[in-house]
Amino acid sequence: MCGTIPDVMSKHETTPPTSPDPADVGLRFLTVAHQVRTAVDQHMAAAGLSLARTKLLRLLAQRGALHQAELAEALGQAPRSVTQAVEALERLRLVTRTPDPVDRRRKTVTLTEQGHAALAAGEQAGTGILQRIFGALDTRQLTRLEQLLTDTDEATRHSATP
Repeated sequence: MCGTIPDVMSKHETTPPTSPDPADVGLRFLTVAHQVRTAVDQHMAAAGLSLARTKLLRLLAQRGALHQAELAEALGQAPRSVTQAVEALERLRLVTRTPDPVDRRRKTVTLTEQGHAALAAGEQAGTGILQRIFGALDTRQLTRLEQLLTDTDEATRHSATP
C-alpha cells in the first residue's frame, strides 16, 4: 500500500472562466442587432414596404395628418430625407401631400387607404419574421433577454450623458 496517491484534482480542475470584454460583447450585440434589422427589412420589403417607410406610415397612422417638418422631427431625421421619402410614398399612392391653407410652402402629409393596407402588410411581415427569430428562444430565454435589454437600455441612458 505504499505508493503514490493518484492526482485526482488534475482530472477535475478547470480553468476559471474569463470575464467577457464589455466592448467585445457590445460589438457582438451591434452585429446581431444589424442582422435582425436586415432580416426584418428584407421580409417587409418583400411584402412591399421597407422598415424605414413603415415607420413613417405608422407615425401617420398613429398621429393623423402631419406637416413634413413634424414628421422629420418625430422621426429624428433631416427634413430633406423625409421630403424624399414622402415624395416616394406619394408616387406609390400611399400618402398624399396637400398645401397648408395658411402657409402654402408647408405640406401636410396624409395616409391613404392604400397606405393603410401597405402598412398592415408590412407590419404583418415584420411581426412574422420577429416571431420566427425570437420564437426559437424558450420562455426563460425570452424573459432573460428582455431583462438584459432593459438593463442595457438603462445603462445606455446613464452613459449617454457626458
